[in-house]
Amino acid sequence: MKKSLLIITIALLTVLSTYSQNIEGKWNGILDINEVQLRVIFNISKNDKGYTATMDSPDQGAKGIPVSHISFNNSKLIIKISNVGINYQGEFNSEKFKGVFKQNGYEIPLTLSKKTAKKKSVKRPQNPIEPYPYYTEEVTFTNPTANISLCGTLSLPKKEGVFPVAILISGSGPQNRDEEIMRHKPFLVIADYLTRNGIAVLRYDDRGVGKSEGVFPKATSADFATDVESAVAYLKARKEINKNKIGLIGHSEGGMIAPMVASKSKDVSFIVLLAGTGMSGKDILLLQQQVIFKAGGMPQSKISKITQSNSEAYELIINSKNDNELKTNLSTIIEKSFKQTNRYIKANEEDKKELLRAHKKNSLAQFLSPWMKYFLKYNPIDDLENVKCPVLALNGGKDLQVPPIENIEAIKQALLKGGNKQVITKIYPELNHLFQECQTGLIKEYAKIEQTFSPVVLKDIKEWIINQPK
Repeated sequence: MKKSLLIITIALLTVLSTYSQNIEGKWNGILDINEVQLRVIFNISKNDKGYTATMDSPDQGAKGIPVSHISFNNSKLIIKISNVGINYQGEFNSEKFKGVFKQNGYEIPLTLSKKTAKKKSVKRPQNPIEPYPYYTEEVTFTNPTANISLCGTLSLPKKEGVFPVAILISGSGPQNRDEEIMRHKPFLVIADYLTRNGIAVLRYDDRGVGKSEGVFPKATSADFATDVESAVAYLKARKEINKNKIGLIGHSEGGMIAPMVASKSKDVSFIVLLAGTGMSGKDILLLQQQVIFKAGGMPQSKISKITQSNSEAYELIINSKNDNELKTNLSTIIEKSFKQTNRYIKANEEDKKELLRAHKKNSLAQFLSPWMKYFLKYNPIDDLENVKCPVLALNGGKDLQVPPIENIEAIKQALLKGGNKQVITKIYPELNHLFQECQTGLIKEYAKIEQTFSPVVLKDIKEWIINQPK
């Protein structure tokens, strides 16, 4: 009798223990990737057939990503998102799941809890603190070409007066008005500095980002140029703006877009190119990959294989006239490259196949996007030759994303060839792509650096703009 009662008690405790592990709800965690912290949220629900889930990545602006597989047995949680190669396995213990987050061969410890995940505080000493000693205004302007409204911040040295103005143009990828990256806000820092020194600044959310309308993934650099043109038209109608001193400051891809606009508009009186490009899209991407991989310690043999594979893919995209045929040919190249360069990846065969499927899907989406098709074919030289306004082109000597020597020289020669003699170029030896003082220039270093933007460069930009003819 006692033995029977003991068995029943153990069974009951097991049932109660399993029942108490209610995993429905939001499970929060933080991925720490080379000092970059990314919040992850798994939204888990239960129905008659079992569990379903979605994933949010708030810091990347992603929400409701469908989970392809979820199971919870014997305190072990398994979550898979096949289309992006995500696999999480964790074990429930003390109200938390402790496990490993895997994606594309990378493994990162990840603890999930129902408590809101809080990032570690980081020092960003250049971020200005309100109240500001100048006037700011939330503004909206319309791009009639795209039929969308764009939202941003106009900062003026004073509420009343007439001032020169600079429009800030962000780099590639969806960016908010501060061009926020790794908790750095370079455009906020630039806007604050210039406005304190008598120069108005307009910065805005990219289309489809923040409060701006539009669909970012469907847009090309040429589309983004029409957004800038709309910003210029808006400022021309503001009584506080000196119509003869409307300029553009473009960073990275923004440094490519600025000449596109300035070459066609007499309303642009100056442009500042921060890590702007002077090479075709295909050439800059191939050079960028080689430089970054080499700096990261990748063997030259692997670099050569990746470069060759990407070069073949880029050529197909540039010359293709049939999308279906292009997709088939790209798929072959992607699969061949994956097998060549990832043969030593630590994963079982099933996981390798899943990684390949995710890699192929993501690569095809990137290669076949309107932005990539346009970017690969575009060469900035023609537009640079047609820029007649003063140009200040600046690059960081340790920039691995837009290698400085090749690009700054190409920009200079194109401007001079077009007859523009109002050109100043400069390379800052110790700065990276974000114009931070750095050690290596590697992307993983960006988040570790407290400085957001070099004070020396800020001063140079300010003085150059102020000294432009009225």
